[in-house]
Amino acid sequence: MKPRHKRIALIVGGLASLAVAAVFVLKALDSNIALYVTPSDVFAGKSPQGKAFRMGGLVKKESIQREGMTTRFIITDTAKEIPVSYTGILPDLFRDGKGAIVQGRLEQDGQFVASEVLAKHDENYMPPEAKHAIEQAQKK
Repeated sequence: MKPRHKRIALIVGGLASLAVAAVFVLKALDSNIALYVTPSDVFAGKSPQGKAFRMGGLVKKESIQREGMTTRFIITDTAKEIPVSYTGILPDLFRDGKGAIVQGRLEQDGQFVASEVLAKHDENYMPPEAKHAIEQAQKK
């Protein structure tokens, strides 16, 4: 085999290895990505079906109900509301009327079962996506 052919074979082999590695990385990332949607997006059918995703908005006032370690509450973007169920310890900043992001899956009955709950970290901060969604919902 000529040196030129060896070099071409080495380059083609390297590119094939990079392509295989890229496929594995993209598959791993796809299974771990959680999209962010609002309650209005869920009602519009824009939420991923059968996959975990993040939903953000405000915790509806006087909607928090605790039953042992399970907490039920409603997330709203002031236009639409989604009931949420979470089993576990909630963040200290989780309260009525405050911003929250929940990660989990939407059940067939419309109940969102959260595996993680995130609360905003101070009274002046709101995720830009949540703020934009609330402003859009109020305009409608």
